[in-house]
Amino acid sequence: MPSYDTLVEALNGLKARGFTTDFNIRFNTIQCNSTGKTLSTSEFEIVEHHRFEGDSNPSDESVVYAIASKDGSLKGVLVSAYGAYSESMGEELIKKLSIHE
Repeated sequence: MPSYDTLVEALNGLKARGFTTDFNIRFNTIQCNSTGKTLSTSEFEIVEHHRFEGDSNPSDESVVYAIASKDGSLKGVLVSAYGAYSESMGEELIKKLSIHE
């Protein structure tokens, strides 16, 4: 798995490797806003993840997940803040994402 020094470097590297869909958290699912396609926790796998911690700014703390749908139709990224800036999500999604933190 490649190692990245910055969030932007990770996003660019993953995009170059075919992870082109931008996912967003929707409680217990992830969704691609451009297509409206929603994946439940059983419909995707986390291929890799990269954690970034800001030296002095809590808003710099985030995790980038490289995600692939199990049917092979989608590959993309989910950027999730953690700590005080984390998104509201359901227990199923918390469990799936926390395994990789």
